[in-house]
Amino acid sequence: MASHSGDSDDGGSTAEPQFLVCARCGTRAEAPQPTWTFSVENGVRQHFCATCSRENLRAIEGRLDSEWW
Repeated sequence: MASHSGDSDDGGSTAEPQFLVCARCGTRAEAPQPTWTFSVENGVRQHFCATCSRENLRAIEGRLDSEWW
């Protein structure tokens, strides 16, 4: 079986869980959320919760940076 980048042979992970934090309102999620969106602005990945995404849909579709929302 081929090993993929980031695979671990120890059978478990000692890394702490990564939380998603909405870049707009600060809402936290413990796992990936299918209703959240993300963008890459100035090389930084930013996540946005479902509420912020819905409220700013036109700006997101217009590809405006979040600072313009």
